Amino acid sequence: MGEAEGARQLSHTLAIHAASPFKHLSFSSSFQHSAITSWIKENICKRQCYFFDKDDSSPKSKPDVCKCGYPKTDHVNEAIKSEDFTGESWNRHRHVREVPTDAFGDITFGSLGQKPGKYARVSTNTSPDILYQLLTEQWKLSPPNLLISVTGGAKDFYLKARLKNMFRRGLIKVAQTTGAWIITGGTHVGVMKHVGQAVRDNVLSCSSTQGRVVAIGVATWGIIHNRDSLVYSEGCFPAQYVMDVKGQGRLSNLDNNHTHFLLVDDGTHGHYGVEIELRSRLEKCISENGATIPVVCVVLDGGPGTLNTMYNTILNGTPCVVLEGSGRVADLIADVAELPLHQSHLSAVSHPVCFMLKIQDIIRRPHLLTVFRVSEECHWDVDVAILQALLKASRTNKSQGTEYWKSQLELAIAWNRVDIAETEIFTEDSQWESSELHWAMFSALVGNKPEFVRLLLENGVSLREFLQDEQTLRELYTRLPNCIFLSKLAKRVQSSRKQLLKTRVPYLFICLSKNQTVSEGSLRATIVEERDPGKDLFLWAVVQSNKELAEIAWEQCRDCTSAALAASKILKKMAEDIKDTDKAEEMKELANHYEKHAIGVFSECYNSDQERAQKLLVRASPLWGRTTCLRLALEANDKSFVAQSGVQNLLTQIWCGGLSVDNPVWRVMTCMVFFPLIYTKFLVFRSLLALCSPQVKFYWNIVFYFAFLLLFAVVLMMDFQATPSAWEVLLYIWLFSLVCEEVRQVRGSTMYIQDLWNILDVLSILLFIIGLAFRLISTLFYAGKIVLCIDFVVFCLRLMAIFTISRTLGPKIIIVKRMMMDMFFFLFLLSIWVVAYGVAKQGILINNDSRLDWIFRGAVYEPYLTIFGNFPTNIDITFDINSCSMSGTDPLKPKCPVLDDNQNPVFPEWLTITLLCVYLLFANILLLNLLIAIFNFTFEEVQDNTDRIWKFQRYELIKEYHSRPAAPPPFIILSHIYLLISKMVMCRQSTTSKEFKNELPQAEDEELLSWESLMKDRYLLTTQQEQSQSMEQRILDTAQK
Repeated sequence: MGEAEGARQLSHTLAIHAASPFKHLSFSSSFQHSAITSWIKENICKRQCYFFDKDDSSPKSKPDVCKCGYPKTDHVNEAIKSEDFTGESWNRHRHVREVPTDAFGDITFGSLGQKPGKYARVSTNTSPDILYQLLTEQWKLSPPNLLISVTGGAKDFYLKARLKNMFRRGLIKVAQTTGAWIITGGTHVGVMKHVGQAVRDNVLSCSSTQGRVVAIGVATWGIIHNRDSLVYSEGCFPAQYVMDVKGQGRLSNLDNNHTHFLLVDDGTHGHYGVEIELRSRLEKCISENGATIPVVCVVLDGGPGTLNTMYNTILNGTPCVVLEGSGRVADLIADVAELPLHQSHLSAVSHPVCFMLKIQDIIRRPHLLTVFRVSEECHWDVDVAILQALLKASRTNKSQGTEYWKSQLELAIAWNRVDIAETEIFTEDSQWESSELHWAMFSALVGNKPEFVRLLLENGVSLREFLQDEQTLRELYTRLPNCIFLSKLAKRVQSSRKQLLKTRVPYLFICLSKNQTVSEGSLRATIVEERDPGKDLFLWAVVQSNKELAEIAWEQCRDCTSAALAASKILKKMAEDIKDTDKAEEMKELANHYEKHAIGVFSECYNSDQERAQKLLVRASPLWGRTTCLRLALEANDKSFVAQSGVQNLLTQIWCGGLSVDNPVWRVMTCMVFFPLIYTKFLVFRSLLALCSPQVKFYWNIVFYFAFLLLFAVVLMMDFQATPSAWEVLLYIWLFSLVCEEVRQVRGSTMYIQDLWNILDVLSILLFIIGLAFRLISTLFYAGKIVLCIDFVVFCLRLMAIFTISRTLGPKIIIVKRMMMDMFFFLFLLSIWVVAYGVAKQGILINNDSRLDWIFRGAVYEPYLTIFGNFPTNIDITFDINSCSMSGTDPLKPKCPVLDDNQNPVFPEWLTITLLCVYLLFANILLLNLLIAIFNFTFEEVQDNTDRIWKFQRYELIKEYHSRPAAPPPFIILSHIYLLISKMVMCRQSTTSKEFKNELPQAEDEELLSWESLMKDRYLLTTQQEQSQSMEQRILDTAQK
């Protein structure tokens, strides 16, 4: 062996080793082609005739034709001058030899945009294992989860439109959902053509991200028309194959829509059916490769050859699906299959005996035979029949065991056929352990199959066992589809919030911290001992805004009211952050959906037991960060939930404290003035703590706040001296007590600054401190008074907060807030017209004025005043020249308009007046009426929801006065001194009020949650009954009948 041969073998070996372990890497095209060529030459052969024996039966037009079917010119010289076979008659087994194949590579059919296919000419004796390696390792096909063998008629084949559509849709649906391989005869005729067209339609209708359907054509090399274009010893990359249907004669063209071709060669030409044996062995090899791969045969039309194929398939235990209405053999078997077994004798049928015996053998195995019949009641495609065939075969094949049933359930999940799984798999005879179905639950969740999730739960899958392994939930979060929200959330979460997230929702924290090292021990230590798998799964579904899966998980939650309110809050926050408006709208609708769930469950609870229901509102939930339902509803801005009578009754009881809720306001205020009336029956009490009720505190604070404003006004207008008077000192002491109270509120609430009234409190205090500082400096004494006067306005605005408790005036405060926002929008539009008109007017009338204050007056201030009727006097020739400065040097007068030598104005009067008219038309009429319309819309919008808004906003006021000390300012400072001494000297910790947050004993908490779960089931049952009785549902039921 020479150096050239050694180098060739070395490069060949390197190519093979490089291609095998790294088959998923992206090589250059030339290197890939070289590797494939080397592998095919070493492992794939063709068959070639080595003895030319003239066929005397050949027509005279073809005198030199061998008995192998090829002309003399297609034989090698050794075959023509062979001396080894002298005197012998031609025999296919003796005179045909295997040689390295010379036809392989890529194949194109000239269609624009079509991806090249793969092809190879293989010998009939090729090992199926070698062919499987060719398909998976060299052609990079993923191993199939299902093998569909399609057989049937070739010539004169016709399908009705409806059956054709059902066949195509079902076949592609099966291939896409399961990753199946479709194997056919590969030629452009009959059923193979229909399969190819189905593949073509799928390619045209699907996006590039969806899986490509694999259609493998196993055809006979000797019957392929124009096969010479596929021959090249080094492979064709690509080969240009031309389809010539008119000139094909007895031969056949390859189908241009198949993706891969195995062209089986036995060394003969023009003989059909050569590929049948190798195709059967290949299908068996694929099905037995690794774990058992299900195989199903689909039969359409067909003749004796199709019957033989079907007979052998049935004998091998492979289920068959026969399409009734496709013609010939398929219709014959479909008709006979309807007969009972004892009547299915074909003696009267005019067919050969062997034909009849094979049909009888086929129909005697009904568990392997499924007939797909098209009728008016048939609303499904062939995919359902394929699945039914597999399940029917599995049910009668007890030897397959659990693994085979697992594969069938996997197919049912992939097809999302919960009805078939319910009737064929989860039967009374089947016994499934919960752990055996965990993989199915995971697949259904990741694949978004809510109906299967519900079916698995109904058939014994325990969520607690399913999510017991931390890795399961972690894997679910890593499989979230395109959840941009989680990545954004990970960037925004601060360290303290990460710790909270790690404690309360550890698996979500893991998903957010994929790139961070988190020890398993520390993580496991942070997870609360009592986990609710329903909540974990519910959160996973909510963050991806999956309504169906979230609904199922919510039904499994223990603390269902808190879960629904938490979902509402999460979804509303996600809707704010997402940019996709349609997706944001879906999230808002889903948030409202869970608010309705919370309302429904709580209403059911309140109707059953009011005391328990109110406990449920203020119960601290360990599963949700020890927060309460009431707090979650407020943070989620769930006005409808808070507006429920049960919630409002609780708030009213808290507001009244020890007083009865039936006491009129005038009686309470009368007792505030005449204390002895308390000891009479003038008021009705629920407890002895009436003086500490938020209602009484509120009224006292109003009285003293008015006194504070009166004192403030007296000091500003009558007693503001260089040396502070006694009244002014009292004002400072009073303000100091207000500062102490605000400091107490800041320490007690993390959401203090989010309240508008608290912002006004901080602003008023800061302005007072600034004014006081200026007031104590003699040079800034007057400036300090001005600041304090402005501060008095802020204190008066703060007085509006007392109206929030009023059912009539409270919503009006919301209207004022909304109108202020509308005003900003209006001012933006108005400023455009003011500046446009002002600059144009100033430029026309005044020439080069350098005084900025007068420029601002002329360009902005005067046009703004014009809106209110203060019209300018210098826009026409009647202006007074004495009211202006000629040179602009007088600081008290504006500069005169442009004048000529005779002191007459030269500006165009018609233009300035026209500009004023147009300006007034838009600013005074159009924009002001627009503002009125906006205000009217805001008023009507809020007025329609007056009751809900008032009920929602009164909570914060009730909570504020519930937590305030009993004494009003300035006496409240005594309470603050007492609290400070209690904390610093007596070391007393502040306690949370049970009225708003109640820590229940574990036994009572468990009992309350069990009762809530019972009420939830009752609510869901009522909801289902209402839906079933609705008019839409009745119409749908009628249509289905």
